[in-house]
Amino acid sequence: MLEENKTARIEARLPASIHSLLKEAADLQGRTLSDFVVSSAREAAEKAITFHREIKLSREDQKEFVEALLNPPPVAPALQKAATLYNEFVEPS
Repeated sequence: MLEENKTARIEARLPASIHSLLKEAADLQGRTLSDFVVSSAREAAEKAITFHREIKLSREDQKEFVEALLNPPPVAPALQKAATLYNEFVEPS
């Protein structure tokens, strides 16, 4: 979790039209421009992070995923051999 007591500075160059738009939105909400921008940026960041952390599957993909977990395919001989060789050369920690 972020340390809320510490602050950091961010600076951005933006067109005057965007600055006016942000200032108007902040004024309509009775907030400072800084508060509005930080709050909006935080919401957008949380949404982006959540979106990329979620796995979204169709109903059919969900069924295939669960089926693969419950009934995995047999291990290929080459993979079994590789695992055996690996275990021979690497000591368990």
